[in-house]
Amino acid sequence: MKRFSGEVLFLDRNDINTDEIIPAKYLTEITREILGSHLLEDLVLEGFDPAVDIDGKGVIVSRDNFGCGSSREHAPWAIEARGINIVIATSFSRIFRQNMLNCGMLAVEVSPEECEYLFSHFSDKRVNLKTNADTLNFIFSTDTEEVEIPFYLTQFEKDLIKVGGWVEYADAAY
Repeated sequence: MKRFSGEVLFLDRNDINTDEIIPAKYLTEITREILGSHLLEDLVLEGFDPAVDIDGKGVIVSRDNFGCGSSREHAPWAIEARGINIVIATSFSRIFRQNMLNCGMLAVEVSPEECEYLFSHFSDKRVNLKTNADTLNFIFSTDTEEVEIPFYLTQFEKDLIKVGGWVEYADAAY
């Protein structure tokens, strides 16, 4: 099972699409590592610099409709190649979310109120996330504060992340 913890990267925008996650000009690359070096390089967001803001992060927290756009697996691959295995948002493109799970990664929806709380209380601080996949809880923490937020996964989604993704699940089950 992958690591579902780390320092949080807050991306305060709706509709971050797959072309912004990994620009289409890199879709001919054959390794995930190369994709990772171009993660979010076309994302225009005030105060965000992909050259310095992504390094060392393990989690993305964003807003509505994360991963919209074309249905490419390259977007989760680029995220994973940078050491990020979890994206938290209020909603996802259906195909993007399934591609994340197929790769053994988490794409977890939280309520708009929970998301707003995270942005208003934490986005200007250094925040770490720990995930308890057994109890389905996130623990967001700073030096002075800790907040626990529950989340939901189906049993099949739990099984996918436990074994590392769809290929590993199919190898074990079939």
